[in-house]
Amino acid sequence: MSEVGFNSGARQVAGLSSRRTQSPKRDPAPSRVAYRAQRLWLTPTFRKIVRVGLPVLVVSMITGGLLASADRRQAIVDWSLQLREDIEHRPAFMVHMMAVDGASIELAEDIREVFPLDFPMSSFDLDLQQMHAAISELDAVASVNVQVRVGGVLQVSVDERVPVIVWRGTDAVELLDAEGHRVVQVPARASRPDLPLVTGFGADKAIPEALELLASAAPIYDHVRGLVRVGERRWDLVLDKGQRVLLPETNPRQALHRVIALNTVRDLLARNVAVIDMRLEKRPTLRLKEPVPEVSPEDAPIINSGAQYP
Repeated sequence: MSEVGFNSGARQVAGLSSRRTQSPKRDPAPSRVAYRAQRLWLTPTFRKIVRVGLPVLVVSMITGGLLASADRRQAIVDWSLQLREDIEHRPAFMVHMMAVDGASIELAEDIREVFPLDFPMSSFDLDLQQMHAAISELDAVASVNVQVRVGGVLQVSVDERVPVIVWRGTDAVELLDAEGHRVVQVPARASRPDLPLVTGFGADKAIPEALELLASAAPIYDHVRGLVRVGERRWDLVLDKGQRVLLPETNPRQALHRVIALNTVRDLLARNVAVIDMRLEKRPTLRLKEPVPEVSPEDAPIINSGAQYP
């Protein structure tokens, strides 16, 4: 009995001592500082400052520290320029030659004179837009495409204007295309005898109409010397025997067809006709050449000597 009592008393003493050594339970409620920190973090402005403003501030401080020294700034600039130069002069970006396609030999030489490039050179040093604008200003160029091809080739593809007529202006002789655009200047009309001739002020602005008239004159084209623009309104067709066909301002092709029909039926151009005036549709007029006076054998010495009569 005494042992049993002793054991129960020991257990009670041990239980009391274990209760004393156990720490008190932690309060689940946050502290005042933690509560305020959580409330502050829920503020959108504060979160933006921490997530964006703080990193920017740190980076700015580091950058400012690095750039505070002039020598360090110059070293960074030199390094960036050297890096750019190394990238621009890599073999993949180098241009070794220029190819001009679609242009005549003369036009290709003009293009190369406009841009005397020193190859090899980096494609980053080429201003393709400036080259396109400068080549497009050449008279013989209708359109152009400039690009850098694979393999280091500067490709210039040209659509060259085709001269179809010779225009004798007041100051020079020029070749024009079908739209009346200037192609090139030539020293004389004999430089292109294969092309028809037009002359007169304002003739270059009516080239499409002139080409239509020349096409209509195909049956008598062997006798045609050219067209003369009169008053910037109408045309005169000049023939090889000094004959001239005055065409009206309106419907000149119809009037020319009538002249060709008369020539086919009556052989009009083979006659002693100087001018065929078709300006009045209902009243065409013929002007004959002045007859050459016959000179008798007795008067020949007097005429040849230059004698004058009162």
